[in-house]
Amino acid sequence: MSSHDLLIIVLFIGILVAFTPLLGKWLANVLQGKRSWLSPVLGPVERCTYRVAGVDPSREMDWKKYLTAVLLFNAAGFLILFLSLLCQKWLPLNPAGTENMRWDIALNTAISFMTNTNWQFYSGEGPEGISYFVQMTGLGVQNFVSAATGIAVMAALIRGLKRKCASTLGNFWADLTRSTLYFLIPISVVVALLLVSQGVVQSFDGPATVPGMDGVEQVIPNGPAASQVAIKQLGTNGGGFFGNNSTHPFENPTPFSNMIEMLSLLLIGCACPYAYGVMIGKKRQGWIIFGAMMLLLVTTIGLSQWAEHTGNPLFPGMEMLEGKEVRLGVTNSSLWSVATTASSNGSVNCMHCSMSPLGGGIALFNMLLGEVIFGGLGCGLYGMLMFAMITVFLCGLMVGRTPEFLGKKIEAREVRWSMVGVLLPGITVLLMSGLAAATEVGRESICNAGPHGLTEILYCFGSQAGNNGSAFAGLAVGDTPFYSVLGGLAMLLARFGAIIPVMIIAGSMVSKKTAPPAQGTMATDNLMFMVLLVAVVLIVGALTFFPALALGPILEHLLLYSGTML
Repeated sequence: MSSHDLLIIVLFIGILVAFTPLLGKWLANVLQGKRSWLSPVLGPVERCTYRVAGVDPSREMDWKKYLTAVLLFNAAGFLILFLSLLCQKWLPLNPAGTENMRWDIALNTAISFMTNTNWQFYSGEGPEGISYFVQMTGLGVQNFVSAATGIAVMAALIRGLKRKCASTLGNFWADLTRSTLYFLIPISVVVALLLVSQGVVQSFDGPATVPGMDGVEQVIPNGPAASQVAIKQLGTNGGGFFGNNSTHPFENPTPFSNMIEMLSLLLIGCACPYAYGVMIGKKRQGWIIFGAMMLLLVTTIGLSQWAEHTGNPLFPGMEMLEGKEVRLGVTNSSLWSVATTASSNGSVNCMHCSMSPLGGGIALFNMLLGEVIFGGLGCGLYGMLMFAMITVFLCGLMVGRTPEFLGKKIEAREVRWSMVGVLLPGITVLLMSGLAAATEVGRESICNAGPHGLTEILYCFGSQAGNNGSAFAGLAVGDTPFYSVLGGLAMLLARFGAIIPVMIIAGSMVSKKTAPPAQGTMATDNLMFMVLLVAVVLIVGALTFFPALALGPILEHLLLYSGTML
């Protein structure tokens, strides 16, 4: 690794840390309903939205009403998008002549974008992709509101931890509207303009047909890409406007656009812990959660860079170049692979299937941890807070004291639901991967034998259950409804299998009294707690997935260095 490569990594991490307080304070103010410099312009839009929807933003909800609103809103979004995909051939703004989507692919795609996963069983452009109209009114809308849903649930949990002897957690419709209008849209506009300045296409023109050097006509894709790329990155949605995602020069044309998109993967995820600290009135607590996430991120970046720069032992001295864009290089590709799987985004600028066994394994492990290394918007924070409750519970057992978190006692109800929220995505991955590996229809889609084939299956369901959406490429998942239907179920179980426990915990915590810290109270705002929190995350991940990882990427790595080829 050269000094230039090291500079890229240091600059990337430095910018993330520098922007964290700025965006975190902005997000906290938005969720607290404070007036901002955008209020004179967007205030009338917000009030008009409430009037049209018949919503009173001052009327707060208890956890049951809040959760019901979340579920109903997401169900309506799914239904509208599903029907749009089935009928896109007849809808306007379809210059490429895109056909209606097959029912099972439409089902998976609608679930995918509604759950903020953005797994794609289709190619982004062309007659078998998605029309401009559905890209904007379907996928684009879900990119905003699915991200805002995660932020809203996060806000409800923070209020549950902050308030005492209360019963309400805020208003979902107000949280959804404000986080979209005052936060996600303004940042997306800035990023989209920066991308357009670098050459990312933004047009309503249809594909252009030009003669190739060999005389064969070539179809050049087009479309409103920059606006979609901005929110898909910032909202940790992922997916790609074009089939090969951010490896495509129309979606990611320059080193500067690459850095902008790569930073966008994590900017808001980094801001969430800081916003949490501001909202509970304990910024140090927010920085400790941020530190635990950053420690995991930096560690996985280091391991991935080492694995990719070491290369293949059969070709000493050569970096792992296969599957990477030469114009981006090994460092940017490896850094993106970690950032996109740590943030639950899923966009790619290289092919993860072609990475070294450990490089691909690290991307897989990031997702299997349960999207807690910053993760999706809101999802990463409330996932880490469930781990924090488990941590104080375990430490309380060791010293024989009732565990407390932010002055509130953690009891059996909170621990049980925290365990459900933490373990359900992992159980989903293992069960569905086992079903795919044990059935003929599941094995038929595997393109590689041995441990790499198992990794393809694990990555498929790990990506969908981990709210990520990136693919290991080698698995031919689009050939059969088996993977599309099973994957859709995995996304539903993992997304709402976490949201429901979080809302139950929020409803339980908001009604509790707070007590001042006593002599034996465990501090949760120091480095010791940060280390313990990271240890619990890694132990749970290791206990859940180590056997599967040992048969997949770890075994493939050992075989590679033993010179054995399967």
